[in-house]
Amino acid sequence: MTGDSTVILGIEIPSTDPVFIGVIVGIHIPLGLGCVVAGAVAMLHEKGRGRHSTAGTVYYWCLLALAASATFLSIMRWAENYHLFILGALSFASAWVGRRALRERWPHWARLHITGMGLSYVLMLIAFYVDNGKQLPLWKDLPHFTYWLLPLAGGIPFIVRAVLWHPVVRKPILP
Repeated sequence: MTGDSTVILGIEIPSTDPVFIGVIVGIHIPLGLGCVVAGAVAMLHEKGRGRHSTAGTVYYWCLLALAASATFLSIMRWAENYHLFILGALSFASAWVGRRALRERWPHWARLHITGMGLSYVLMLIAFYVDNGKQLPLWKDLPHFTYWLLPLAGGIPFIVRAVLWHPVVRKPILP
């Protein structure tokens, strides 16, 4: 521990509160890792029933729990973490829209699904880098604004490409 923070595996956690540390280590980090893996599996597998939809469901529910834990942690340190609450809420809201568009087959559901789920993943990564970038190799040497910009610059082109060219999107709409 260093003053008002705790160092675990080289990462400084800005609290000594055992509840805060317990939620970070026991809940928030495992959920974040689960979201990253499940989201990547969903993105990389063939769309439709099977691995894509299973991984997407795991991603959605892990993201809900991740947003809930981010809310709890943000409330504990509101002045320092309110922006993480906003990013978590926007991330889950995007996933909710993406999932709802698919389930209810809204007009242009495929584009809305891709955009919502993709944007939720990008926002989740932004929250991670904004919170932890200053401690990560290579990232710590970058200006703070790049923690916001790089995940957007990396993710948005993939979302746009999928929205314009993915076979699910290009299928003709049947009456």
